[in-house]
Amino acid sequence: MNNPEKDCTHHSWLAAVALVAVLVAVSFIPPQSVGSVKLRRANILSDILAFDDTAVSEPASEPALFDEEEFRIDMAAVAERIEADTTPHEVQTTYEWLLAQDTVRRERIIPDSARFVPTPVPIEDFSDSGRIRAFCDTLLNAVRPVRIAFLGDSFVEGDILTADLRERLQTAFSGSGTGFAPMASPLTAFRRTVKTQSKGWTAYNIMQRKAAPERLRENFYVSGWVCQPAAGASTRWESTDYRKRLDSCTTARILFLSPNDSRVEVTLNDGESREFDIPGNAAVRQIRVSAPHIRSLAFKVISGTEDFVGYGAIFEDGGVVVDNYSVRSNNGQAMFWTNPSVNAQINAMLGYDLVILQYGLNIMQPGVTNYTNYAAQIEKMIAYVRQCFPGAAVLVLGVSDRSVKTDAGFEPMDAIPHMLDYQRGAARNTGAAFWPTCDAMRALGGMEQFVKNGWAGKDYTHINYAGGRRVAWALFDAINAGVCEVYAEQQIAEQRRRTEQAVLDSVRKAAVDRRILPASAPELLNSPLQ
Repeated sequence: MNNPEKDCTHHSWLAAVALVAVLVAVSFIPPQSVGSVKLRRANILSDILAFDDTAVSEPASEPALFDEEEFRIDMAAVAERIEADTTPHEVQTTYEWLLAQDTVRRERIIPDSARFVPTPVPIEDFSDSGRIRAFCDTLLNAVRPVRIAFLGDSFVEGDILTADLRERLQTAFSGSGTGFAPMASPLTAFRRTVKTQSKGWTAYNIMQRKAAPERLRENFYVSGWVCQPAAGASTRWESTDYRKRLDSCTTARILFLSPNDSRVEVTLNDGESREFDIPGNAAVRQIRVSAPHIRSLAFKVISGTEDFVGYGAIFEDGGVVVDNYSVRSNNGQAMFWTNPSVNAQINAMLGYDLVILQYGLNIMQPGVTNYTNYAAQIEKMIAYVRQCFPGAAVLVLGVSDRSVKTDAGFEPMDAIPHMLDYQRGAARNTGAAFWPTCDAMRALGGMEQFVKNGWAGKDYTHINYAGGRRVAWALFDAINAGVCEVYAEQQIAEQRRRTEQAVLDSVRKAAVDRRILPASAPELLNSPLQ
């Protein structure tokens, strides 16, 4: 006779009830900190039960996320170094390959005041001389290329944001090309605005500069990369149509160092090639290629690879050029690890009109309200930029919007308004300009809405190309508003000048008439013929 199976269902219910009881009990354990790591409350009742954890929040003191020693910089020494290394070189620094006459010139622009975002966020210019206004005037009236260097972190990596800022500026004020593209980088596949294929290069990032050979560490440019070639190393850049006006550039500049004699080859559009013999010298060199249409460009180091440094190429036309110099995990300190004379020499070749600084996202921490030390470092960054790029206006971008996980879900980080205040104060103290990126994002719904729209990642920190487009449109609107203001003022001044000139001309004409005609002339003219 078989025994019936024993019913153990009640054991499962008991286990489930015990598990729920344990989780509820855990929910009442306040947040804890283990070293520098903060552990959140494990609250499974967050939808119906909220806790006030302010008593155990982080102290509102400035986080030690950067080494202040890394920000120590002697501006007088920087100026002396720049002056010593940028005096005229006996050696040739620019090599020309002209396949077409350089006749491209920008025409005078009539700006369109239409906006791309519903709520404008203006640029705050704290300079006494109105440097941003001068930049807007250059955008409007210059007959030469207008250059923007965008220095930032992973927020704009891969040409996010800058791709759309470039497109809008080039569409409005002329120009084409993707701007700067590095010689080699593990991140080139991520960038959609230019295709880069590199062979035989060893690329060193400035954030891991100690891994680079000692002789190369002193040669970093603000791009954040130095590339060392093996024999026959080559790079091929190809334009894309990911954004408008990328595939119609007419000029390319290849930037490199050749301390020893070298021989290099440049190939245009996978067809015509030319070799260049480069005498050894410490000066930065450029090969400038001009052609009716540059679809692709290849660069090869045939000989002289020892101590050779490749930086990259800049693709442009006669209008606006936007160079993306993003460095992942950089809060700005990497700027001081670059070679100021290399920066200044390249600037002497190019001539930047505006330098944008986008940093601070890696510095913020929840609950922290004091960023005094970091604001002081921002002021040093601005001073350093002005030494290396003396003709450029400086625009500080306030941190972007960012959300953090709480028991109630994702909420805006409470440190953001404090960081913005310190960044704005640094810009004010140095006479730079300021634009609050966070305000522009929140006018579009903020980070939470960006994530819902698919414009940002699930980390609630980094925007993607779609989100970058919206932020870029807002920044373009801010710049364009300044251009429209300058244009209106110039039109009013021109109309006033014409009116004054017309009055002056009529007065002069009357004076001439009085001198030429005798006093009785009117009577003679009106009397009947005899």
